[in-house]
Amino acid sequence: MRYFLLTLTFAACTLSFSQESTDTTTQDDAPRWLLKSIYGVNGTNSSFVNWNAGGRNNISLLGFVSATAVYDNPTFDWDNSLDLALGGLQYLDGSGEGLQKTDDRIELSTKLGYRLKKRKNFYLSFVGGFRTQFLDGFNFPDDSSRVSTFMAPGYINMALGIDYKPNDNFTLFLSPAAGKFTFVRDQRLANAGSFGVEPAVFDTSGNVITPGSTFRGEFGAYMRMRYNREIAKNIEMKTRLELFSNYLDRPQNIDVNADVLFNFKVNSWFSASANFTLIYDHDILITDADGNTGPRTQFKSVLGVGISYTMKNFSEKKKEADKEE
Repeated sequence: MRYFLLTLTFAACTLSFSQESTDTTTQDDAPRWLLKSIYGVNGTNSSFVNWNAGGRNNISLLGFVSATAVYDNPTFDWDNSLDLALGGLQYLDGSGEGLQKTDDRIELSTKLGYRLKKRKNFYLSFVGGFRTQFLDGFNFPDDSSRVSTFMAPGYINMALGIDYKPNDNFTLFLSPAAGKFTFVRDQRLANAGSFGVEPAVFDTSGNVITPGSTFRGEFGAYMRMRYNREIAKNIEMKTRLELFSNYLDRPQNIDVNADVLFNFKVNSWFSASANFTLIYDHDILITDADGNTGPRTQFKSVLGVGISYTMKNFSEKKKEADKEE
C-alpha cells in the first residue's frame, strides 16, 4: 500500500510541477535552448460483478515525465533528455497481493557534438547515458525476494564517435570506443551474479568465501539511432534503438535496447499513449516457466489513457510555427 501511495504522490508532483514551471526564454531573446516537456497521469479502474468471462477488480495508475533540452547553436549541438515513469496495479478482491509495478524507469541521456565544417550534417560527439529504477522489483506471484531495486541494476554508458544528423527528426550515432558500466548495489543479487556481474564464491556449506562483484565494466562498439516525428495530426512517434558489442567478451553477442512510443493527443489535456520496449542482453539470465535459465528477449508494452500537459518555450513554439508556414 505504501508503494501505491508513493505512486499517487509521484503523479501529483508531476502535475503540480507542470503548472508551476515557467519559461526562461522570451520573444526578444535569441533562440538558444529549445525546451519541451510532457507530464502525464494515466489510470484505469476495472470492476466485475457476475462476469461470466472472469476478471479481477483492480485499479492502476501511471505517472510519467518526458523532457528534452536542446542547445541551438551553429557550431555545437547539445541534446539532453530525461524520462521518468512510475506506475502500479493494485487488486481489489482481497487477495492480499501487494502492488505490482507496471512501469518503473529513470533514464537520463546527453549528447554533446562539434559540427565538422566540411560535413555540415556530421558531428564529433560524446554521448552519455544513465538508466535505473525507483523501487524494488519482484517476480510475481513470488513477492518475497527482490529481483531488482534502485541501482540494481544501474547502467552508465559513455561513448565517443561520429553523429549524423540530417534534420531534427533523425540522428545516427556510431562509436568504435564505448564503455558500458553495470552496477548491482544489492549484495544478495551481486552474489547470485545477476545482470552479468561476477558471482560470489561459496563453500560446500553455502557460505560466502568471496562476495560477488557489484560492478562490471565493458568496452566495445556502440550505435544509437533516434527517429521522432509527427506521423499524423496529433499523433507523435518517438523511436530509439541502441546496440552494443563487447570487444572483450563474446563480441558476436549484441546487446539490444529498443523503444517505440506513440502519443495520441485528444486535446490540450487529454491524451493516450502506447509504449513498447524490447531488451536483449546475453549477460542477463532469466528462468522461464519450465525452470530453464538463460538469456531471453525481454518485451514490455504499456498502454494508457489519461491526462497530460505539454510545455514548450518560445523558441520551440516559433520553430514549429515556421515549419507550418
